[in-house]
Amino acid sequence: MMAKLRIATASLAGCFGCHMALLDMDERLLDLLELVEFDRTPLTDQKELQPCDIGLLEGGVANEDNLATLKLFRQQCKILIAIGACALNGGIPAMRNSFDLKDILAESYLNGMGLANSQIPQDAEIPALLNHVQPLHEIVKIDYFLPGCPPSGETIWLFLQQLLTGQPLHLPYHCLHYD
Repeated sequence: MMAKLRIATASLAGCFGCHMALLDMDERLLDLLELVEFDRTPLTDQKELQPCDIGLLEGGVANEDNLATLKLFRQQCKILIAIGACALNGGIPAMRNSFDLKDILAESYLNGMGLANSQIPQDAEIPALLNHVQPLHEIVKIDYFLPGCPPSGETIWLFLQQLLTGQPLHLPYHCLHYD
């Protein structure tokens, strides 16, 4: 029996919708488990990332923790896949890019209505925000991009099945049509 490939997943700055779409594969998750072993992922609740064959990342890079996670995945994963609109272009979190970070923090923590004893949080447990939200490929090499907001469970399944079995990557139009 061939060794199973190891897959790790993580959600950066986004809505976690791509992980929910992964669950939308329903019973095909069992088929996927015939081909892979999950490493760090919310599906296993493993926190440490070991060397992996494939890393799936959703979300953009908005804070120092996102940046460290992205770099770790690039270091530990042979193949890195950006999944979903936020990973490909920053998505909704990147809407803050047209504003200065100091102004955003001031509006959120100092000048907002109903705030008492206002101060900007300075806690080591809260990752520092970066000046701008960036898509993954602006920071590290991404091997494959899987668009969608989120891509459907069927799309994720077809993509992974083709990739894992060495088939040419080809997704039918209905898997890439999002209106």
